[in-house]
Amino acid sequence: MAYFMEADLHGLTRAEAKSRLDDILKRLPSDVGELTVVHGYRGGTSLRDMVRNYKNPKIERKILGMNQGTTIFIIKKK
Repeated sequence: MAYFMEADLHGLTRAEAKSRLDDILKRLPSDVGELTVVHGYRGGTSLRDMVRNYKNPKIERKILGMNQGTTIFIIKKK
């Protein structure tokens, strides 16, 4: 895969964050292989839990980032 993208969800509600992820994945360029989702963790676990339970057919698997405030989506190859 050619490159990766990052989505920062800080300051969003769960509903806003889900909507943003839906939109990002819908418009994701075909050569993106990883999407790093920055959800934070010090302000609570609501966004983290939503991201880690989030489902989308474009996601092959998820990797818990070394930083507790990130989750990496591995995107399925077309």
